[in-house]
Amino acid sequence: MSIEIQWKIPLSKQKRIPREFFRRDPQTVAQQLLGQRLVRQVEGKRLSGLIVETEAYLGVIDKAAHSFGGRRTKRTETMYADGGTAYVYLNYGIHHLFNVVTDSTDVPTAVLIRAIEPTEGLERMQTNRPAARNVIDLCNGPGKVAAALEIDRSHDQRDLVTSDELFLEQVLAPTSRIVRAPRVGVDYAAEWARRKLRFYLRGSPFISRK
Repeated sequence: MSIEIQWKIPLSKQKRIPREFFRRDPQTVAQQLLGQRLVRQVEGKRLSGLIVETEAYLGVIDKAAHSFGGRRTKRTETMYADGGTAYVYLNYGIHHLFNVVTDSTDVPTAVLIRAIEPTEGLERMQTNRPAARNVIDLCNGPGKVAAALEIDRSHDQRDLVTSDELFLEQVLAPTSRIVRAPRVGVDYAAEWARRKLRFYLRGSPFISRK
């Protein structure tokens, strides 16, 4: 199944995505983040890539979400922040995963950034991910995105609208069709594992292989 998404707000190159963009439901944000640029500033240099794959997490009703059932712990507190906040956690004690909090304060929903197409700072990204076989393998998975862009728990709660180190830029509405598919790696979530809450750009070689 595929769907067409059209921007209602004009986009221009290297313009920050505004707060209002994030203060919407996670499915809408997950789709409209596709084609936009994730930027990490490190020592005055930009590491960036165009977002090609996302996953939406629907909060208290979503069995795959950390905030399912209203769970509110030290780890999940960030999900209750205002839209446009970075939610970064360590998955299975190994990989950092970068999420964008959506909707308004106390509505704990988020979008996981699963894959990006690297555009700036590739040499440093390759240094950060020496196991990457090629440029396509650099950021084609959520753990790879965080490792390549040097995103870790220190970036949890970072305001993506005002931060100079980690933010998102408006580029263009995606010209490819957006594909909607089941999420990956959430088999524990019963029927919620089959919900089509993963979105990616059809034809992109940079999406995750799972």
